[in-house]
Amino acid sequence: MEEMLRDKLSKSDLGPTFLSLVDESDGCGSKFACVIVSSKFEGMPIIDRQRAVNDIISVEMQQIHAFSMKTWTPTQYEKKKSSLA
Repeated sequence: MEEMLRDKLSKSDLGPTFLSLVDESDGCGSKFACVIVSSKFEGMPIIDRQRAVNDIISVEMQQIHAFSMKTWTPTQYEKKKSSLA
């Protein structure tokens, strides 16, 4: 599931410049945390960013228990990336 999600998100129209996807479910593939950075998020409200991501993985979401996401612009990512370490 993780590779499928990573593939769909990385090849999406969002054209992410950074993508982190972590399986937080101890390997069963039902809980993920995602950080996705895209210039397409510029000027877009957070709810619209999240909807855009959910639309891309809508089929997979039917099998996922939880999917948390941070949807950042490149500028936001530069400011926040130190907190990811």
